[in-house]
Amino acid sequence: MSAMEQGDRRAGLVLAMLLLVYIFNFVDRQILAILAAPIQQELHLSDRQLGLLGGIAFALLYSTLGVPLAWLADRTSRSWVITGSLVLWSGFTALCGLAGGFWHIFLARLGVGIGEAGGVAPSYAIISEYFPPRRRAFALSVYSLGIPLGSAAGVLAGGYIAARVDWRAAFIAVGLAGVLIAPLVRRVVRDRPRVVPANMAVEAPRFADVARTLAAKPSFWLLSFGAASSSMLGYGLAFWLPSLLRRSFGLDLIGTSHFLAAILLIGGTSGILGGGWLADKLGARDRAWFGYVPAIAYIVSIPFFAGGIYSGDVRVAFALFLLPQALAYVWLGPVLSAVQNLVAANARATAAALFLLINNLIGLGGGIYAMGALSDALTPIYGTDALRYSMLYALVLYALAALLIGLAGPRLRRDWVG
Repeated sequence: MSAMEQGDRRAGLVLAMLLLVYIFNFVDRQILAILAAPIQQELHLSDRQLGLLGGIAFALLYSTLGVPLAWLADRTSRSWVITGSLVLWSGFTALCGLAGGFWHIFLARLGVGIGEAGGVAPSYAIISEYFPPRRRAFALSVYSLGIPLGSAAGVLAGGYIAARVDWRAAFIAVGLAGVLIAPLVRRVVRDRPRVVPANMAVEAPRFADVARTLAAKPSFWLLSFGAASSSMLGYGLAFWLPSLLRRSFGLDLIGTSHFLAAILLIGGTSGILGGGWLADKLGARDRAWFGYVPAIAYIVSIPFFAGGIYSGDVRVAFALFLLPQALAYVWLGPVLSAVQNLVAANARATAAALFLLINNLIGLGGGIYAMGALSDALTPIYGTDALRYSMLYALVLYALAALLIGLAGPRLRRDWVG
C-alpha cells in the first residue's frame, strides 16, 4: 500500500470516528425534543420552560465555553479535548434522567452544554488537517452527517425507550453509551502536525489575533449571522416538530419518532452530502459559490416548509417536508469549509469556535425559546394550532439567512486564506 493510500485510509478512519462522536453529540442534544411531551407532563412545564431547556439551558455555556476550549485545543491536543468533552456531556445526559423538577433538569442540560462545547470546533480543525482544500467541504459534510444521523437515532432510541420504560431510562441509556466509547475515540483520533504558510509562525496565534483577523473580514460576519438566522429556524423546527406532530396531527410517541427519523435520514443526509459536493465542485471555479449554494437552498425550501407545516394530512406533510429538510442542511459543508479557510491552519479551531459562538448563541439559544414563547402568546388566538402558526411566522428567518450568506459569496474571493 502506497503512502498516499495509507494516508487516505487513516484520514477516512479518523473521519468515521469523529462522525460517531458527532452522532452521540446530537443524540444527547436532540433527545430532549422527542421526550418533551412526557417530561412536560410529569414535571408540569409550560412551552416557555420547555423552550428554555431546549435552548438557553444548553446553548449558554455551549456557545461561550466553546471559544476557550477551542483555543486550548489549538495550543495543546485537539484529540484530548474532544475525548474529555465526550465523557463530560454524556455523563450529564445520564444525569438528566435523575431530574426531579425544572431546575434539576435545567442544570443538567447546562452540563451537557459545557461538555459539548469542546467537541465540534476541534473536530473541524482535525478534519481540515487530514483533508486538502479540494476535498474539505465534502469531508466536513460527511462529518456533519452526525446531525441528521444523531437526531434520528435520538428520536428513535428516545421514543422507543420512553414508550417501553420511561423518559428517564432513555437519558440514562444514551448517556452511558457515550461514556463507553470514549477510550476508542482517544485511540483512533490523533492530532497531525499543523502545516502553516512559510511566512507565519507555527505556534498557535493569540486569541486576540485570531479574533482581530476574522473581525476584519466581512465574509465572516455575513456567514456567521446568516447561519445564526437559519439556525434559529432550524433548531426551533427540530425541537418543536415532535410536539406539533402530537398536537396537530395526532401522532403518538412511536409514530412521531418514525416520522422524524425518516425525514432526517432521507432528507438530512442527502442535503448535507449534496451541499458539500456542490461547494467543492463549483467553489473550485469560483469561491463565491460557497455562499451562493446555501443561499439558493434556503429560498427554495421556504414554500415547501410552509406547505408541510400548514398541511392537515400527515402523509402530505411528510412528502412536503422531505425536500426542505434536505435543503435546510445544504449550508453545512460550504459554510463550515469557508470559515476554515479564512485563517491559517494553526488557528482553525479558534475560528470555528468564534463562528459557533455567534451561530449557536443566537440560533440555538434564541430559536427554540422564541418559538415556544410565540406559541404561548398565540394560544389564546389559535388554541392547539398555536405552535403551527409560530413555525409559519418564523420562516422569514430563512429569507434573511439567504440574503446574508448570499452577500458573503463575492467577499470570500478576497478573504480566502488557504
